[in-house]
Amino acid sequence: MPHLLSEFRRRDIALPNRICVSPMCQYSSVDGYADDWHFAHLAARAVGGAALVFTEAAAVSPEGRISPQDLGAWSEKHFEPLGRIARFIDAQGAIAGIQLAHAGRKASTYRPWSGRGAVPETLGGWRPVGPSAIAFAKDYATPDELSADGIKALQQAFATAAARAYAAGFRAVEIHAAHGYLLHEFLSPLSNCRADDYGGSFDNRARFLRECVAAVRRALPEASLLFVRVSATDWTEGGWDIDQSVELARRLKSIGVDVIDCSSGGNVEKAEIPVGPGYQVPFAQRIRREADIATAAVGMITAPAQADQIIRTGGADLVMLARELLRDPYWPLRAAQELGRPMPWPAQYLRAAPAGAPERTPAHELD
Repeated sequence: MPHLLSEFRRRDIALPNRICVSPMCQYSSVDGYADDWHFAHLAARAVGGAALVFTEAAAVSPEGRISPQDLGAWSEKHFEPLGRIARFIDAQGAIAGIQLAHAGRKASTYRPWSGRGAVPETLGGWRPVGPSAIAFAKDYATPDELSADGIKALQQAFATAAARAYAAGFRAVEIHAAHGYLLHEFLSPLSNCRADDYGGSFDNRARFLRECVAAVRRALPEASLLFVRVSATDWTEGGWDIDQSVELARRLKSIGVDVIDCSSGGNVEKAEIPVGPGYQVPFAQRIRREADIATAAVGMITAPAQADQIIRTGGADLVMLARELLRDPYWPLRAAQELGRPMPWPAQYLRAAPAGAPERTPAHELD
């Protein structure tokens, strides 16, 4: 049995393999609602054999969107179309996950193919918030400093969204604390210059995230999986780094986090990042080893043998694929064939399956 195709168990949830769909923004929502594009995008990856399918970042408040076209999770109505997606993913034998997020000072920006920098209020933009009044870049807006009451309100917004997500059928929730968005901004001394209980020392800079995690964990049933995505380093001297990430992971484990999703960067505009195949795996490996918590590795993981080696050698417990799954939604099925252990195929696709491939048993009949 290839390690990549082995079962992963946490709480009462069993993933049939170690392949996960990483959250990937589609910038295609109107007023935060998922539509047919989101259904087709996520459904294809579930049909393709991934064990855990995460939605893109879903903002817990309107002001928390990266762009005006981001997915939303601030209203109960947002979970009506999301629930349809979760039911389909579940029917393929996969687990539906949702990433909850707030973009902080990187909010109210153009989607990638429409421009760069801040969207003016006259064109549907808004004033962003952050830990301190420090802009991410020259063409980004300077955020308003988030008040202590604002912090508490957003923590509750994360918890409320998590509870609604579970009710809609999502059995895994990921809190987005990476890539220079709000929770990462609080962690890093490069973006957090506060002098109150949420700034200064490591404990204070991590307080917002820890309190947010605790609120979300309380809002979720014990059986639900809780992930936190972190940027393990800012790749900049004096910023957030791997040593702090290890300590943070230890503390998050103690309050109910199951998996640390290990990315990096995003908080400094011109950080020099040594990008290459599997370049972030060492962060996942170190956090896994030193904090004694399950980790997911992400970033330029493209080949089945590479992904299998990451799991086999203890680099991580799970692999998160993004761009490779945009290129090939059926990568997991192909990977299983290349690794010599074909995984179950949907009955509708068996005529194209390799000889001897088993039939996938749906979890239940669709509505």
